Amino acid sequence: MDKWIALVKANMKHPKVTQTELAERLGMTQGGVGHWLAKRRVPSVADMNRVLAELGLGYLEVSLQIRERSAEGPDTTSHYNPYFRYPVSDWSGLCEAREERASYGAPRFELTDYHARGEAFWLPVTGDAMTAPSGLSISAGMMILVDPAITAEPGKLVVARWADSPQATFRQLLKESGQLYLVPLNPTYPKLLLTDDCRILGVVVQATAKF
Repeated sequence: MDKWIALVKANMKHPKVTQTELAERLGMTQGGVGHWLAKRRVPSVADMNRVLAELGLGYLEVSLQIRERSAEGPDTTSHYNPYFRYPVSDWSGLCEAREERASYGAPRFELTDYHARGEAFWLPVTGDAMTAPSGLSISAGMMILVDPAITAEPGKLVVARWADSPQATFRQLLKESGQLYLVPLNPTYPKLLLTDDCRILGVVVQATAKF
């Protein structure tokens, strides 16, 4: 709930949208919106998503995480915590601007508590180019969450694609002697110079593994 409120308030500032204006768009009273943002009342998941859509965040979706009850019984101190879900993409033919493409089969989504700045998407990690012998290591089978709206700075993990290749690349962006390189975490792979014909599609903001 706290993260949803923070996201809504941040996007009401730029451009400025008052509670009254938002309430009119939703077909409800200003007081009702105020109760939600002050945590006096908890909106339904459907209402949370209606608010996001009215603020131009329709590419985000709030979902509930369902988990097994603990052996000690229900946790009466826990709070309602919304989760966001983002689509799972594949590496082949990954679109830079996430434009609409023909759908082949039902879309797949994964949940996270991260609320993205842009139209984020998940990618399954393949190969061992980002598997390091020590320190930061992201192995095959893990899922990475990519946010296109995050600024790609040296040190960040990024997904990039060359203009002449439909296959995207997952590497760490590093700066050496004034040049930017895409560097694997696995030292047995070569680093690649970031040239003008290579576009960074987004910054990796989360990596998860499922068991």
